Amino acid sequence: MNTHQYIRFRLSLSADQYLKVYQGIAKNISAQADDGRRIAFPAQNIKQFLTHDGVYGHFEMELTEENKFVSIKKLDRGFGSV
Repeated sequence: MNTHQYIRFRLSLSADQYLKVYQGIAKNISAQADDGRRIAFPAQNIKQFLTHDGVYGHFEMELTEENKFVSIKKLDRGFGSV
């Protein structure tokens, strides 16, 4: 039986904050999930959503039962206040 879990969270990262990933200073993103949990995941998982302004929006991450990353999708444009 496929029992994947889905975690929703908001991100508001400026381009300067994400630049730390390219500089090798940061490797993980930490965020608070909508349900209150603190989550951390490799920054490369959101690279596809990076714009000149940074990474902003409401996202949903899919994980396996063993907490292995499957996918991530953006739920809305989420630009601006979060």
